[in-house]
Amino acid sequence: MREHFFQKIDDIKHDILRMGNMVERIINDSVNALKNQDVEASKRIYIDDDKIDTMEHEIENKCVSLLALQQPLAKDLRVITTALRIIIDLERMGDHAVNIAKTTIEIGNEPFIKPLVDIPKMADITQEMVKLSLDAFVKEDINLAKKVAEMDEEVDKLYELVIKDLLSIIAKDSSSMNQAAKLMFVGRFLERIADHTTNICERIIYMVTGEYEEIN
Repeated sequence: MREHFFQKIDDIKHDILRMGNMVERIINDSVNALKNQDVEASKRIYIDDDKIDTMEHEIENKCVSLLALQQPLAKDLRVITTALRIIIDLERMGDHAVNIAKTTIEIGNEPFIKPLVDIPKMADITQEMVKLSLDAFVKEDINLAKKVAEMDEEVDKLYELVIKDLLSIIAKDSSSMNQAAKLMFVGRFLERIADHTTNICERIIYMVTGEYEEIN
């Protein structure tokens, strides 16, 4: 019975890694589409997000089934509830990637008011955070979880630079306000993805130790 239970847990972890890989890709694709002003690529983000939503429901059903049939206690229960929380955060990251795609569609072929430098850097860090946080989940590595959460500060600093630069441009040219606001939102979406990753890291620490710890 226990071997069967642990196999089901391993299956869920594997599914979460696959879902996380899709989230990493959708973040990358949405920001690349923005950089290239590729409206058609942005539209494809919606299809990938639907796949992420489907995976969330499938994993949720597996977790609920384990809770109902196995009635796990203590650590095993924390693993399942952590998995349920992780898929919620991953699904919301996908939603933020869709929001970036929407912004790309809205900007269209309008020339950028500034080169995109810090936003792609934010995207690179957030993708790495997603990957490493899920590695920490599978390995139950709280030290790695804490390290990943610390990366959120880098994203926050870059977000501040994005806002500062865009406000400076608006001050010099009020006609740039519409696009500047859209790019600020892109920065915000990426900053929120990093926050969701930090949520995952905090849940991992609780899963392993049984104690809540706010990292940031």
